[in-house]
Amino acid sequence: MSSFHDATAVARYAQGPVRQVPGLHALHRMAHLLLAEHAPDDGRILVLGAGGGLELRAFANARPGWRFVGVDPYAPMLALAENTLGPLASRVEFIHGEIDAAPAGPFDGATCLLTLHFLTLEERLHALRQLRERLKPGAPLVVAHHSIAQEPEERTRWLGRYASFAAASGVAYADARRAAEGIGRRLPLLSPAQEESLLERAGFTPPELFYAAFTFRGWVARRET
Repeated sequence: MSSFHDATAVARYAQGPVRQVPGLHALHRMAHLLLAEHAPDDGRILVLGAGGGLELRAFANARPGWRFVGVDPYAPMLALAENTLGPLASRVEFIHGEIDAAPAGPFDGATCLLTLHFLTLEERLHALRQLRERLKPGAPLVVAHHSIAQEPEERTRWLGRYASFAAASGVAYADARRAAEGIGRRLPLLSPAQEESLLERAGFTPPELFYAAFTFRGWVARRET
């Protein structure tokens, strides 16, 4: 995304997800609880799409013994993450790059929040397989992102609801509508059934839906042993 290279856009990033993603803070709490079902108190967690640092901060505050590897392809977003974390950043290894740049692990869990919807089907499958390879047997992967039906009228209806939520949260309605239209036009959105199929093709157990909020869906799946 070109906006992640724009210094002004990056500086405003922290305001965006809270206004655009229903229940963002609850999503972070749920994600850390799902990770904690497997990860020990001194667990090591891989965060793909770590730019901005919002989920890293939530996880680090909730689990003082966890250490993290945060991967993101945009250097300005990683810098923002480090700033967001403040002293907590000492527990994070930041890596500038794609999933292939991440260390081999094995990790006690992984997350990829608000990221996979930027990738094509083939790119998602590659990322999911690489995440799986870096997890311990039975370790969870938590994902959440845009996922809506492919039928045109239904897509339009749900993207309109996304825009209405953003506007109700303080985003100018014209901006919210433009954002929704851009999402529908530019992002390679997949249906929930396609997302679940990809996770299984990548070598994960059948995913469990834990989060559904207008255009967003979230699943937890585990590396098959």
